[in-house]
Amino acid sequence: MQISKFSANGNDFIIFHTFKKQDRSDLAKKLCNRFEGVGADGLIVLVPHESYDFEWEFYNSDGSSAFMCGNGSRAAAYYAYINNLADKKMSFLTLAGVIEAEIFDDGVESMLTEPKKLAEEFDEDGFSWSFYDTGVPHLVTFVEDLERFDKKLCAKMRNKYNANVNFASLKDNKLFVRTFERGVEDETKACGTGMAACFLNQVLQKNIDSIEVYPKSCEKLTLTHKNRRLLLKGEVRKVFDTIYYGELS
Repeated sequence: MQISKFSANGNDFIIFHTFKKQDRSDLAKKLCNRFEGVGADGLIVLVPHESYDFEWEFYNSDGSSAFMCGNGSRAAAYYAYINNLADKKMSFLTLAGVIEAEIFDDGVESMLTEPKKLAEEFDEDGFSWSFYDTGVPHLVTFVEDLERFDKKLCAKMRNKYNANVNFASLKDNKLFVRTFERGVEDETKACGTGMAACFLNQVLQKNIDSIEVYPKSCEKLTLTHKNRRLLLKGEVRKVFDTIYYGELS
């Protein structure tokens, strides 16, 4: 079976399409292992759907299933387009709901499901936190210096609130974000829904409509707020195709 690797904003994903839905948690752990597998932040499997262009199965690198992944949605859309599974404009089903995406000459844009505010702002461990759901739950704190990002604190907050944890800084009208992702259980080079949660904080507090966001990978992602929805637009790159000879389960 041919599998492909894609990179979107610093996140990398292994993607393939098939006709059968099934639990592929063990396969995700094998393929995403960076020492004994292909290596990736997540596994995306595209399967047919009667009402939408396709449905996806998304797995974190630890084999856990995730409702949504922002950069993963853009990578999946680009994969579907170049493999003739969808037109430039498409919609597909995730556990978070229906995602709309479009292929442009300068990148791939996806529209997330409507975000939710999960709690009022609160203080803990010397930081002020906001709590949002942008497809998956995210804690957000704003700091002057992103060097204050603390993995031990992130792990603690992740486990206590069962959420991803984001440190953000606003400088020169640009947003810089570092994210600790559940399912990876470490900092990743980027997180689309995490950057969306940080952007949502600024939308609610400063009523801004669009901003450039830079994760740890330093690859630009443009975030836009439109009709109560958040849109992510940026580059997606196909890294390689390869043949996997093991069981696809």
